[in-house]
Amino acid sequence: MVEPRMRQESYKSFFPIFEQHPSLIYLDHAATSQKPSMVIERMRQYLEESNGSPHRGAHLLSVEATRQYDYGRGKVAEFIGANSEREIVFTKNATEALNLIAFSYGRTFVDSGDEIVIAITSHHSNIVPWQQIAKEKGAILKYLYVDQEGDFLPGEIDKITPRTKIVAFPWISNGLGCIHDPERLTKRAHEFGAVVVLDAAQAIAHMPVDVKEMGIDFLVFSGHKMYGPTGVGVLYGKYELLEVMPPFLTGGDMIEYVEEQETTFATVPERFEAGTQHVEGVVGLVAAIDFIASIGLEEIALKEQRITKYAMKKLSELKCVQIYGPKIDKDRGALVTFNVEGIHPHDMATLLDQKGIAIRAGHHCTQPLMKYLEITASCRASFSIYNYVEEIDALVEGILYAREVFGYVNG
Repeated sequence: MVEPRMRQESYKSFFPIFEQHPSLIYLDHAATSQKPSMVIERMRQYLEESNGSPHRGAHLLSVEATRQYDYGRGKVAEFIGANSEREIVFTKNATEALNLIAFSYGRTFVDSGDEIVIAITSHHSNIVPWQQIAKEKGAILKYLYVDQEGDFLPGEIDKITPRTKIVAFPWISNGLGCIHDPERLTKRAHEFGAVVVLDAAQAIAHMPVDVKEMGIDFLVFSGHKMYGPTGVGVLYGKYELLEVMPPFLTGGDMIEYVEEQETTFATVPERFEAGTQHVEGVVGLVAAIDFIASIGLEEIALKEQRITKYAMKKLSELKCVQIYGPKIDKDRGALVTFNVEGIHPHDMATLLDQKGIAIRAGHHCTQPLMKYLEITASCRASFSIYNYVEEIDALVEGILYAREVFGYVNG
């Protein structure tokens, strides 16, 4: 059941973490989101009232666990506009989903001399598995490079050729905040029969997703970046692709029959879900979807855009701050990466933490991108509906405080 739409000023009150830490300014949503009480409560209720092993028993608890798990598959399919719940595979996270695609589809259909094309803005999880497949199969790894704002350089898309089998990229880069156009890349890839792998981990809680309209072949995301729990992720794949893929993991619940020497496997999607599944995680994911629906993705996007633009404005007014990625007048994801002159990002994060401000510092699992842009590390502030412009003001004050600690004169 979807709760009545929430009033904007009450958003923060729906997250118990802020009751435990009233002064916390959490600007690390891109790493993991905080969890609303309805997600926590539904998981608690499931564990207290319905916990059982799904698909394995005829008793009450097993039947109820199965019902809630299967309901979750349908709920996710509806949320992203899939044709069928059979196109939804539950995984541990987006990383596992990307590995599943690489080692099941990639290992089967990529051959020596084929090309795998990856955006340089990709997360390691959408790079490293393809590196392994390229080495194993003798394939050629190509990268699509970007300018300082995250736009593809002229002619980069032309690297997708008739020899290309895989095109992998993030919808929103967690390193720069730039937004790539899935339609443009998908159209080019499909002209040559290539398969598109879209990492939607940074987009899923911030903008509507319709996989049918987008024509995407594979899409992945994690529950913990959309107000849900850790330990549950989603792989969407077109059914005709999933159907021809061999299993990634083997064992309980993904089998049809097991003989001493041979095994036949279950149909899609159970074929890809070995072992006892994370039912309470799926229950929490459903609750997270309901939470997002209770607010509305449009409302979420509007608030995040206001905060992001305000952050860009306030940070750009500081002469000691360098911002990376799209400029203030361009669309970007709900995050800003930056560096402060004279202060290492790790030191900045530590000093901000002393002020109760949580940010991310480092390479953000995008080392190839950082090396390409000649950035050793950066700070990242990322936003959600529980953030307010006053918290951006506090971030600015924290940066000035850090400068003072390091002996710089602000001005």
